[in-house]
Formats: sequence, structure tokens, C-alpha cells
Amino acid sequence: MNTKTQLDEAALRYHSEGRPGKIEIKATKPYRSQQDLALAYSPGVAAPSRAIAADPKEVYTYTGKGNLVAVISNGTAVLGLGNIGPLAAKPVMEGKSMLFKIFAGIDSFDIEVAETDPEAFVRTVKAIAPTFGGINLEDIKAPECFEIEARLREELDIPVMHDDQHGTAIISSAALLNGAQIAGKSLDKMRVVVNGAGAAAIACARLFVALGIRREHIVLCDSHGVVTVYREDINPMKREFATDRRITTLDEAIRGADVFLGVSKANVLTADMLRTMAVSPIVMALANPDPEIAYETAIHSRPDIIFATGRSDYPNQVNNVLGFPYIFRGALDVRASEINEAMKLAAAHALAGLTRQPVPESVLKIYGLERLEFGRDYLIPKPYDPRLLSVVSTAVAKAAVESGVARKPITDWEAYAERLQKEATER
Repeated sequence: MNTKTQLDEAALRYHSEGRPGKIEIKATKPYRSQQDLALAYSPGVAAPSRAIAADPKEVYTYTGKGNLVAVISNGTAVLGLGNIGPLAAKPVMEGKSMLFKIFAGIDSFDIEVAETDPEAFVRTVKAIAPTFGGINLEDIKAPECFEIEARLREELDIPVMHDDQHGTAIISSAALLNGAQIAGKSLDKMRVVVNGAGAAAIACARLFVALGIRREHIVLCDSHGVVTVYREDINPMKREFATDRRITTLDEAIRGADVFLGVSKANVLTADMLRTMAVSPIVMALANPDPEIAYETAIHSRPDIIFATGRSDYPNQVNNVLGFPYIFRGALDVRASEINEAMKLAAAHALAGLTRQPVPESVLKIYGLERLEFGRDYLIPKPYDPRLLSVVSTAVAKAAVESGVARKPITDWEAYAERLQKEATER
């Protein structure tokens, strides 16, 4: 039996044994007496309902809305599985809901919508939005995902984030910040090649520009080659990063580049291409399960490489779980009306800064390591680092307050961070 078969069988048992699925609902108030039931439902429940009818903001006082996030998908772009539909997407969405809870204490419902038309999908999500404090869009194919997220962000007054876009962008940006520091390079001088032109690729390119990468220094490649201004087969999102250079292939684009970001498919970056990159190249090969270039090949080809993948069995895993639980935690805690650029940048800088701090013994123990220090093999934090909750959430919440989208500002930031740290260590 090969390793993949063993993993598949173990995963099927994990999901099916005992109570099927990965999440459940539990009562948060007493319910064992007649008085409890009278308060929980009729007639007592009328009191909070009247209070909310009189002042809609009171919904945050009397219900779980403020700590509830919906994970919503139509199953059109699930992991590396493609358009497998809403039912087959449910295990993934349940998993995302589980991660919200275990890493940030956020309650989450997974909602699979049998709708591929963007207008109908937006209408459906808007109709159920009053239930939630935030909405995490997931595994929706491009280019529809851009329209869907933009519409919902504009038309709803709660945080909305398409994690496939912005989660990947935020974690990749943290790796880029630290990679640039290790390489001794200035962001505004670095040349970047992004291979892949879907939702994650465009979001990464946009956030890289916000960090300081010059737009004209980014070359975007899709399945047909380099995205240039001379092509007529590109959508508006790709055109945003179309280059006027007279190049057509990844081989040409990669020469002299400081950064390669792969959000495409396995084995498109060769060792020969890698050897043409600038000194201390930063390579984030994020295709899963097999990256754009194998870890062993990359390290052997360029000993000076700064390398990250989307896999957990190699150093520097670009894992969205480093971002979305804590981004939503910070956004919910200040009752932000949106997740804006300032909050995303704050998360990226917080992740980068945390990596440069000494690693606690508890983290080393979890990963079976004797030491772990900031450097080529440690660009971004490990997922089970308990400091993530306080560091990233606090940074995001502060950015929300400073950018004017917080409706419940925090005044004692030290106490807030300490509370989150206590919750993380106790969880």
C-alpha cells in the first residue's frame, strides 16, 4: 500500500468514525430547568428580540452574531480538485470552520451554495448575512470570485474576505518581507515573476505592490505564457499586470528575477530556469500537492535559495491558517465593517515580525525541534505557535481602528493582547 492510499484511508476513517464530520453545535447557556428554558425561548426570548428591534446594534449584545463567521463556497475551485460541486466541497468547508474554532475561538458554520451565477450567489449570501459577524468566501473559481467578493464587500457592512485570494497573499507577503531582509534586497528594486493568473496570483501581486514592489517590476504568466499588453485574450484582472516587455515565456521572464511566486501547477519551473535567477532568489512554489519545482531539486540547484512551498513536510509552509483565524478575530473584536488593505498589510507585517522573535520552547516541542531561528529555513511562523492569536489579531484590530472601519474601538491594547494570549495558551 503506497503512502497516498494510506493517507486517503486514514482521512476517510477520520471523517466518518464516531460522529460523522468535524464540527458540532453546543449550547452556551444553562438549559436543565424549566426556568432556563423559559429564558432561552418562550416567553423570555421576547425581551432580547424587542431590544434588537428597537436598536439593531443590540444583536451583538444578545446573540452570537459577533463571534460567528460563515464559510461559504459553491465548490467551483476546491483545493487542487477543481469544480467538484457544493456537496463534495463540504468536508473542506467543515475543516475551515474547525480551524476557525481551534485557532481563534471563532464559531463558524459551513454553507455550501448550489449556485454558479455570480448575481444569484451574491443575492443568496446577502439574504443570509444578518446571521453572521463575518463571511469567509472559499474555493470559488476565477474570475467570478473577484466580482462576488467586490459586490459583497460593497453591499454588506460586515467583514468579507475571499481567503483563497487574500489569505495566500498575506502569508506570501510575510515570506517576501523576511526573504528580502535575508537577501539584503530592497523591495522597490526587486523583480518578481508570478506564475499563475487566478484569484490567489492577482491578490498576491496586488499586495506585493502595496508592500513596495513596483508594478512594472512584476511579470505575470498564465497557461499561455507571459501576460503582455500585446495580447488580446486577457481579462481586466490580468491586464492590470500586463507587461510591455517583448517576452512570451516563463523561461524568458525568470532571467534575473529576484522572486518567483508559483500558484500554478507542478514542475513548471526547471533547475536551468532557477539558475538564471538573481543572487539569493526567493522562490515560493505553492502548487499542491506537488510544487512548481521539487524542494530537493531547488536546494541542489541553488544553494543560496530562499524557498517556500505549500507543503507541511518542508520548511516555510505558506499556510493560510497563519492568517484567516486571526484576521477575522481582530476584525470581529472591533466590529469592523470590512477587512481593508491596511488590515491585510498589518497582518503580513505582524507575521514577518513574529518570525524574527525567539521561538518558545513549547513550539519547538510540538515540532520535535531543538532550535529554530529566523533565517532561510524559517521565514514565517509555525501554525501551532500560540503567539499568533495575540500578535496578528492585535495588529489587525489596531489597523481597523486606525483606518476608521472599527465600530467598537479597543482602548487598552495591552489588556486585549494579554487576554488573547491567555486564551491561546489555554485552548
